[in-house]
Amino acid sequence: MRPESSDSGCPKCGHTEADVGSVSMTGGGLSKMFDIQTNKFEAVSCAGCGYTEFYRADRSGGSDLVDVFFG
Repeated sequence: MRPESSDSGCPKCGHTEADVGSVSMTGGGLSKMFDIQTNKFEAVSCAGCGYTEFYRADRSGGSDLVDVFFG
């Protein structure tokens, strides 16, 4: 987890626009063997530099994720 700061924007470049998308990934063992995607994440990407952070999809609301990303 990155330290709290008064700055807002991308933690890497400071850009203030982001894209939010969903991704699914396999786990280990049998789910990997049978390509069963059991892990769901929301990906928040900086529109400027492409820096991306992943959050478990059990969170509600995409705007909340952008707030977490920008601090």
